[in-house]
Amino acid sequence: MKSLFKIIKYMIPYKMLAFLSIFANIIHVIFHLLSILAFIPFLQILFGDSERVYEKPSFELTSDFVEQTFSYYMTPYIELHGELGALYFICVTVAVLFFFKNLFRYFSKFFIASIRSGVVRDIRRDVYEKILVLPLSFYSEEKKGDIISRITGDVQEIEWSIMNSLELIFRDPITIILSLVFMITINAELTLFSLILLPISGLIIGRIGKSLKRTSSKLQIRMGELLSRVEETLTGLRIIKAFNAEKEANQKFEDINEVYRTTMLRMFRKRDLASPLSEFLGAMVMVVLVWYGGKMVLDPAISFKGGEFIGYIAMFSQLLSPAKSLSTAYYNIQKGAASTERIEMILQAENTIKDKADAKEIKTFQKEILYKDLSFTYDGEHFVLKDINLTIEKGKTVALVGQSGGGKSTMADLLPRFYDPHKGGILIDDIDLRAYKLQDVRSLMGIVSQQSILFNDTVFNNIALGAESPTIEEVIKAAKIANAHEFIEALAEGYNTNIGDGGNKLSGGQKQRISIARAVLKNPPIMILDEATSALDTESEKLVQDALYKLMENRTSVVIAHRLSTIQHADEIIVIENGEIVERGNHESLIAQAGVYKKLTDLQTFA
Repeated sequence: MKSLFKIIKYMIPYKMLAFLSIFANIIHVIFHLLSILAFIPFLQILFGDSERVYEKPSFELTSDFVEQTFSYYMTPYIELHGELGALYFICVTVAVLFFFKNLFRYFSKFFIASIRSGVVRDIRRDVYEKILVLPLSFYSEEKKGDIISRITGDVQEIEWSIMNSLELIFRDPITIILSLVFMITINAELTLFSLILLPISGLIIGRIGKSLKRTSSKLQIRMGELLSRVEETLTGLRIIKAFNAEKEANQKFEDINEVYRTTMLRMFRKRDLASPLSEFLGAMVMVVLVWYGGKMVLDPAISFKGGEFIGYIAMFSQLLSPAKSLSTAYYNIQKGAASTERIEMILQAENTIKDKADAKEIKTFQKEILYKDLSFTYDGEHFVLKDINLTIEKGKTVALVGQSGGGKSTMADLLPRFYDPHKGGILIDDIDLRAYKLQDVRSLMGIVSQQSILFNDTVFNNIALGAESPTIEEVIKAAKIANAHEFIEALAEGYNTNIGDGGNKLSGGQKQRISIARAVLKNPPIMILDEATSALDTESEKLVQDALYKLMENRTSVVIAHRLSTIQHADEIIVIENGEIVERGNHESLIAQAGVYKKLTDLQTFA
């Protein structure tokens, strides 16, 4: 039941609605029980056991009080219209009771619906907010499809399983308690006997519930694998088709899909066993109770009338329904518990990249960036950067070159604190990055990466990403600097054109120029360019490179490039090999050294 308590904390903002729902449920249950108890005088009339009451009974929470009250109001009808008049009185009374019973039942559902929808919205909001703030290192360990599964399937499972059980949790215990109170006042011995039988069935139900939770947990994991496979397929569809790998991809999906089907079937069978099992156990309790109570009615030494016994059985049968509903709710909560734990894993994940309690503000960049004795590892064992020492003065352009996997991109990722170093640090104006507010640090930087990250939105909104209330004039100015204005104007709706998922309606060069326009609009003092032209054709590269030169003017720039021709004018070129700086200098001095850089240049020239 721990999962239920984790969800209940989300209900605190809706406590007034919960109170109204509980109140409506109490009134509903009272009218429900009164409608059953009203039949006891009716049965007594049929069995000839009715008694006339001339004095109004004093209030007490017992079935006798209810019977006496009905009899008190029926007595004038019996004397005036006979027993048929009394039957008419009871029928009208029961009809009114059922009307109010169902009216308050609707009110309880009305209030609980607002709680359900609100809680699910709040959970999904918290998960999404946590996804945004968790460091990139978290996602290197998790599959994207599994994360998507948690914010969609798992949250939906909570709504179906746990939130759907909220009304039962609010209503049925009240029904059971009040029913037991009235049943005790009718016949305490028979009620005690029933209470001995009910826990036995509850124990059996609990065993199946635990098994259902384990199976449900496995099912959510399988769904994550399924979504990961679909996400990988959609991302790599071009390659799958190019290599005629459709059959292989389909087979892998079929294997995962079949495992999911098997797990789901196992869960369905356990879940579907819940209702018939609880109903059978309830029927067995009822049979034993009828046998035991019937003996009491037939025993002349015991004052237990047939009408009271039938009314008691009717009330006990109504007790079985909420007991069965509670067992179903228990199953559902156990089933939803697996989803709750998977969501909690995200919500409780530690965010290692965060502000210190006394974090400083930084609004401007004054002097230099300093990598000081910096080392970094992704797995805690193998260092991809080792004892890096590098100074980048304000206004200078520094290029990072070297073979793939050498650590260039990692050096760039450490600057906006996508990761934190394991040894040493990065200083801006003589203060460690980790001492500044994270948002302030990232506000100083603009990033243009090799893969243009665009969103399924308009051109305007993609360029204006993160900017506060930019005007169309400011966006157009940034697009012109990025050599993007002309092709944007030629689009069907200009700056209001939707560019599709990931910008798939645009060419590679067009996407890259929009990314550059986004960085221009931000106007940061520090620019990070990660192989921004490596995936472009010659014409697009010329346009993009020209845009990049404009972007880098009067800024401090860190440039990662495989095409060495694009960084020959850098103030300093840093050659990185196996996580270490092996050479540094400008283009001419490095060529003169005839070392690693000269070798890389010769290879590209030859190519």
